[in-house]
Amino acid sequence: MDTLKHYTCITGASSGIGRAAAKAFGQMGHHLILVARRKALLEDLKKDILKDQPNLDIVIKVVDLSIPQNAIDLYDDLRPFHISTFINNAGFGNYDSIARQNLDKVSRLIHLNIETLTILSTLYIRDYQDVPDTQLINISSRGGYMLVPKAVTYCASKFYVSAFTEGLALEMQEGKHPLKVKVLAPAATKTEFGMRATDTKQYDYDKQFSTYHSSQEMAAFLIALYKSDKVVGWIDVSDFSFHLGGPLFKH
Repeated sequence: MDTLKHYTCITGASSGIGRAAAKAFGQMGHHLILVARRKALLEDLKKDILKDQPNLDIVIKVVDLSIPQNAIDLYDDLRPFHISTFINNAGFGNYDSIARQNLDKVSRLIHLNIETLTILSTLYIRDYQDVPDTQLINISSRGGYMLVPKAVTYCASKFYVSAFTEGLALEMQEGKHPLKVKVLAPAATKTEFGMRATDTKQYDYDKQFSTYHSSQEMAAFLIALYKSDKVVGWIDVSDFSFHLGGPLFKH
């Protein structure tokens, strides 16, 4: 393991919150490992970050993480790097009634949102739970703490992310391990999420939501969570304000 350089690894880095987060961590001088399916977008992102931060080392990994074995293979490829922050951001949603939902899409959603996140979190914890100044941050959703009409399967997958991550944070605290585990729960954020969730080429956030955040705003909230000693960063959907606090589930 190369301990001279510390990296922040971000999955789902090619667009949306992941892309904005990569830029934000790059601005703070973090070396980066950027993971996503779309190579061209990752290469464009790398060039964009290096314009302002030319001394950074930016590693690109082109992987389809909806295939769980790929998550195991990816982590094996990352073992030579010292990853001080691992951000499980990759995921997607689905807007439809349960009776009408596409089972092939839902299967991929469950593999990515739940199984892959669990695999990568587990492997990272095994290696880094006793390493000081390390963090695991999993991206959930406000839909991981409440139910949204015609997004039940997606919300259920994010309930898992929230519960798993909060439980893991408590496990680290009880075991007095230095690694910090945190969960970010965004509300509506203008990204490609809407198009993929509805299987359309256009999605009008202004029509669908009275209020929403930009991916840059959500990346700023992610940085605030990263810099804090709190477990959960979440959006109050009554006014879209951001809050930091302890676990939200009863424990």
